[in-house]
Amino acid sequence: MTTLFSDDFLERPRKEVAPGATHVPRWLTAAEQRWIVGQFREWERGPVPLRSAKVRGHEMSVRTICLGWHWQPYKYTREATDVNGSRVLDFPQWMVRLARRALVDASGDPRAADDYTPDTALVNFYDDDARMGMHQDKDELSLAPVVSLSIGDTCLFRFGNTRSRKLPYEDITLSSGDLFVFGGASRLAFHGVTKIYPGTGPKECGLETGRVNITLRVTGMS
Repeated sequence: MTTLFSDDFLERPRKEVAPGATHVPRWLTAAEQRWIVGQFREWERGPVPLRSAKVRGHEMSVRTICLGWHWQPYKYTREATDVNGSRVLDFPQWMVRLARRALVDASGDPRAADDYTPDTALVNFYDDDARMGMHQDKDELSLAPVVSLSIGDTCLFRFGNTRSRKLPYEDITLSSGDLFVFGGASRLAFHGVTKIYPGTGPKECGLETGRVNITLRVTGMS
C-alpha cells in the first residue's frame, strides 16, 4: 500500500492497475473541480435529495444522488421510487463529453470513446466516516467502461479481482482531481473504499469537507 504523503504518493504516476483499469492522477484541473462541485450543490436541491440507499436492509454510509437513471439495489428506474417517487434529473451532455475525453486519455487510444455514450451518473458523497464495501457494478445491462472522478478528500480505494472480494486486490490512493477507469477484463472487478482521509482535500477544489465521487456508466436501458 502507498503511504499517505510518502514520495511515491506525492509523485503519483499514472498507472495501469489491471488490464482495462487505469488510474490517472490530477486529471481534472482545480477550475474543473470547482465547477463540478457547483453543479453538485445544484443537484443537492432536488428533485430527489441526497440519500443513503439500503442494501439488504442496511443503510449505506455513503449518500448518493443519481442523474439520468436512478440506481437502487439492484436496479435502475427513471423515478426514485425508494425515496420520494420523483423523476431524477436528466443526464447532462457535458458529462458525455467529459467521459469520452476520460476514456481517450486513460487508454491513449483516440478512438476509444467512439461508441461510448454514458446515460447515468451515480454521484456519491463520503463524509469522514463513510465507507463502501467491496462490490461489483453489475446492475447495468451494458459492460461498457465505468469512468470514476474524485473531488475533495483523499480516499483509500481497493481494486480487486472479478471472482471474489478476497485477495488479490490493490489499495490505491485516489485524490482530488483523479480519474479511474475500469472496463474490459476489469469491468466486473470487485472494488470499494476502505478509508477517507479527512482534511486532505485542497481548498481550491471548492469542497470544504468530504469527498464527491462521480461514476459515469452506460445502463444499456431505454
